[in-house]
Amino acid sequence: QVQLVESGGGLVQPGGSLKLSCVASGSGFNINSMAWYRQAPGKRRELVARITTGSRTNYGEFVKGRFTISRDNAKNTVYLEMNSLRPEDTAVYYCNVGVTTREDPWIDYWGQGTQVTVSS
Repeated sequence: QVQLVESGGGLVQPGGSLKLSCVASGSGFNINSMAWYRQAPGKRRELVARITTGSRTNYGEFVKGRFTISRDNAKNTVYLEMNSLRPEDTAVYYCNVGVTTREDPWIDYWGQGTQVTVSS
């Protein structure tokens, strides 16, 4: 079993910055990919950014160089640094982790979500 705890959301003005963190805890697993998704009211959940074990990254098209995903494997933590935030970035941001266990080659886990609101 893997537990994910997210932090760093909040209210920020347009053009501002936030840094989200997600820590994975538990035992008996190896983390593969780590990612951030977001879901705005009335919209589908969409990929914001993903980072693999080898630190390869991919981003949603809307990111346009404004966000950076990184990970600290020693701490089982993934970060999302968001700059030049826009009102349309307002959403609940979810951490997603894909792990391998002795019994299962891939299991997806989700965090509880952290609200990001961009407004003046």
